[in-house]
Amino acid sequence: MDIIQKTLLEEVAGLHEVPEGAYNIRANGALDSRQTTANINIVTKQDRPGIDIIIAPGTKRESVHIPVIISQTGLKDLVYNDFYVGEDADVTIIAGCGIHNCGDQDSTHDGIHSFHLEKNAKVRYVEKHYGAGDGNGHNMMNPTTIIELAEGAGLEMETVQIKGIDSTTRVTRAKLEADASLVIREKIMTHGNQTAVTDFTVDMDGAGSSANVMSRSVAKENSHQKFVSVINGNNRCAGHTECDAIIMDQASVTALPELTANHVDANLIHEAAIGKIAGEQLIKLMTLGLTEKEAEEQIVNGFLK
Repeated sequence: MDIIQKTLLEEVAGLHEVPEGAYNIRANGALDSRQTTANINIVTKQDRPGIDIIIAPGTKRESVHIPVIISQTGLKDLVYNDFYVGEDADVTIIAGCGIHNCGDQDSTHDGIHSFHLEKNAKVRYVEKHYGAGDGNGHNMMNPTTIIELAEGAGLEMETVQIKGIDSTTRVTRAKLEADASLVIREKIMTHGNQTAVTDFTVDMDGAGSSANVMSRSVAKENSHQKFVSVINGNNRCAGHTECDAIIMDQASVTALPELTANHVDANLIHEAAIGKIAGEQLIKLMTLGLTEKEAEEQIVNGFLK
């Protein structure tokens, strides 16, 4: 692995060296390295590109890293990763993709991830996107996440896309059974002519299920963002969706929250706020000696923290 690939690995997965526990590192469309444990098995798919990650029932305090790094211009990478998490397991999954494109062709990663959590299983899932390179080719990512939560299962999903991705469309679909819970936290920053679309649909089918979908974003220069969040309450349940966005320069942001209650005891809430940085915030920081640009950066960093 060369220095560019090592830098990408650090950016998307926080890895300075080979991690402890299970991992599968994919580089330029092929397996770079893999390790399994007694409780976490990783198997290459035979019918299409990708892997099955099989986590044994009752597994606790273990993690699995599955980063993807691309340093080859013009690469079109498609991968299907399925996670099977056994009953009463409680694990952390670190994913993410980094692209370094110094050429004139577009580099693309499309990752389709499916999560199948059995009864009372718990997962914290972290996914970070990062792009770099001084070529004319675009860095493009289109993740799809399919989530199936059995009774009492819980998934916390954190996604971060702050730098270097020219175009992305994220699609997430989730189905929740009784007492299952889903929490999604999204952080996005776009600039230049970048576009970012996120499209969430959550079906709360089981009694006592809950979902909380939250997005924080900053749109700069001529970039565009679109946030779509559909929450369907099909039983006694609690659902909340929230979009907070800072808009700057000539950027544009669209927020489309949608709630549908198909049960008398479905309790659903949506919130959306889009606006520029408040002048009084800038003035307060500038009186402390910061320039206007420095003050803006500090506010943005705090907003996305």
